[in-house]
Formats: sequence, structure tokens, C-alpha cells
Amino acid sequence: MRNRFMLAGFRPLFAAGFLLAGAPAAFAHVTLETGEAAIGSSYKAVLRVPHGCEGKATTAIRVKMPEGFIAVKPMPKPGWKLETVRGKYAAPYQLWGETVTEGVLEVKWSGGDLPDEFYDEFVMRGQLSADLPAGEKLYFPVVQECGEAAERWIEIPQAGESEDSLEKPAPAITLRRKK
Repeated sequence: MRNRFMLAGFRPLFAAGFLLAGAPAAFAHVTLETGEAAIGSSYKAVLRVPHGCEGKATTAIRVKMPEGFIAVKPMPKPGWKLETVRGKYAAPYQLWGETVTEGVLEVKWSGGDLPDEFYDEFVMRGQLSADLPAGEKLYFPVVQECGEAAERWIEIPQAGESEDSLEKPAPAITLRRKK
């Protein structure tokens, strides 16, 4: 009899637990591990992929480099093919006393198999241009492919729009001045 009363007291907690267990899936999206970075410094972009696409395994991740994130070098992942798309930057940048006008514009990891129930990270390193505006956000649009399905984490808020209002926000960092 005592066990029945104890369990009855826990029923609301169990119900709340089940509701919360489902909540992260609705809000989960590809994010960057570090939420801010200093302009004029190197930045290690760690993309966190918490799930697949509608239950399907992730098979490719494509990332478009934001303007001002230069000299990008992605980290290879065992079991994944790594490709980069190179091209001209919108403007020339100064990097270690040299002018650079082109570099990596997109990175793609493909051919892997990241089941929906697992989590993984995809890493690249680059330089944040010294002329980026402190206090603003820099967005890294990502397309997550899962065979024929895809999740497009590419939305960037327009003037006056909140990131919270976006359904599929692009991962972002807040730019700050060097300390």
C-alpha cells in the first residue's frame, strides 16, 4: 500500500519528465560550441550536430563561410570525405601582413553515417578579419543532408527580426573586440 502512495506522488514528475524529454528535439539544431569570438583572432568553429533529419542518419554537412572568416582549414573526420570550395572573397583582407583575396568559401563533409540517436562535431579553423564589426553576429549557414532528406540551418534574421522567431536559424557567434 505504501508503494502505491509513493508512486502516486511521483506521477506528476514522470509526466513532466516525458514532456521535457520530447522538448529538446523540437528546439535542437546545429549550433557552434563557442558563442563569441574576438575580431582579428583565430577562431575554431566547432559545429555540433545533435540529431539527424526526421529520424534519418546524417550523411553530409555543408557549411558556407561568412564573409570575414578567412584562411579556413577544416579538420578531416575518419569515415567522412572532406571537400572545400575555393573562390574570391567579396573584399581583400589583411592576414599576417599579406593581402588575401581568395580562400575557402564552403566546406563539405560527406559519405559518413551519423545515426539520428547520436551526436557529433565537425571542426574548422580560420581567422576573423580585424575589420569585422564588434557587437554584431556572424552566421555560418549549414545544410545537413540525410540521404534524400535535408535540414537547412540557413536562416539569418533581418533588421528588427529576432533569432528566436526563426524556425531554422544558422549557427552564429557574437563578435567582440580583443581583450
